[in-house]
Amino acid sequence: MKKLMPWIVVLGVLAIIALWVANVYNGFVTAEEQVESAWAQVENQYQRRSDLVPNLVATVKGYASHESETLQGVIDARARATQITIDPANATPQQLAAYQKAQGELSQALGRLMAVAESYPDLKANENFRDLQQQLEGTENRIAVARQLFNDEAKKYNTSIRKFPNNETLLRGRRGFRESSESGVLN
Repeated sequence: MKKLMPWIVVLGVLAIIALWVANVYNGFVTAEEQVESAWAQVENQYQRRSDLVPNLVATVKGYASHESETLQGVIDARARATQITIDPANATPQQLAAYQKAQGELSQALGRLMAVAESYPDLKANENFRDLQQQLEGTENRIAVARQLFNDEAKKYNTSIRKFPNNETLLRGRRGFRESSESGVLN
């Protein structure tokens, strides 16, 4: 029994180390999935906004047909914003910046459209326009919340993979966890 005791201790220590490594790895997987899920919510809210744009443009077009430059600007900005897609697992700060730029251009175009709408009292009184405007405002709020959630999840994930003793150096070769694009945090 005395000869077995050192081996039992060694096996116990190895089992504890294996469980710790598995726990750290599973934590990284969970955190990475949370970042990807948070990014999907950001994209979902941007898509919701993009889906509202054609209805809004059509409603305004009926009242302000001579504002075709503004209307076309919104349509073009929407097209650019929907052309860019990002895979959160492989996103670079440059991709996030391009995505944010396109979404920002759409926000500016929508702002100009709303300014045009202010010049048309009949349009502002239109129930369909008011409903679309409220939906758009709600969507903008949802976008802000989804972006904040993504930023928070990316920060937690990045912190967990850089912290010792959980840092990636100890798990090198297990799986290629890499930092989420926190340097491209959504503003």
